[in-house]
Amino acid sequence: MNNLEIIESASDPAVQRIIDVTKSSRANIKTTLIEDPEPLIQCIRAGVEFSEIYGIETQPPSPQLLELCRERNIPVRLFATSIVNQVFKGERKPKNFGIARVPRPARFDDLVDRGGDIVVLDGVRIVGNIGAITRSALALGASGIVLVDSDLTTIADRRLLRSSRGYVFSLPVVLADREEAISFVRKEGIPLVALDSDGEVPLKSLGDNPERLALLFGGEKGGASEMFEEASSASVSIPMISSTESLNVSVSVGIVLHARSGPNFEARRADTKR
Repeated sequence: MNNLEIIESASDPAVQRIIDVTKSSRANIKTTLIEDPEPLIQCIRAGVEFSEIYGIETQPPSPQLLELCRERNIPVRLFATSIVNQVFKGERKPKNFGIARVPRPARFDDLVDRGGDIVVLDGVRIVGNIGAITRSALALGASGIVLVDSDLTTIADRRLLRSSRGYVFSLPVVLADREEAISFVRKEGIPLVALDSDGEVPLKSLGDNPERLALLFGGEKGGASEMFEEASSASVSIPMISSTESLNVSVSVGIVLHARSGPNFEARRADTKR
């Protein structure tokens, strides 16, 4: 891969493929564009299938990315600067990018045999928050995420891929409605614990609970829905100075998951031994 081919013609099929996958009007998303070195590396490690990965002639892929592509037999080419400007006109131009096959959507079954808490997001719609939560959930040992009323139709949304830095394919992220989510945690016997400013369970004691939990976080404005609150078996609050009204939801998730890192890390270690 030392002498990479340079795409110098706008008639190259790769140019049209990239233009096609960036159209927001696509109804059936089977392929997506992964942008920038770190997301590309994380997606490759997560087993995402790529048809091809590209760099710019002035910014070729890093040796680490090239080595991963070599190991997985992923073709790599470079775009001439003039062609990149045509493809991404009006958009931020990524240093590296690739066309990937969208993995099958995660299902509740994917969460059953994985250890660690489940993060349930009810009405969280800011994609940047969802991306940050995805990274925190993976880093702090959660088994997966359930997105309810997120306005997302696929986790292959380019905004989510960017904000999660490509980690969105490294753990199950399930799109569901409230009834499906509540039915799942009840069927599996997983206690649903809601974050609430007046929660009855101290955050510190939450970390001592060895049970697997479903941790519920509401939307940025209205909080969790009444249906979820009624289904919750307990609520927990984060201690804060009284003059502070609230925390960003992604910060709240990180704080609660950090408190739960002991049981979650233990569960993830058990998974690796199976």
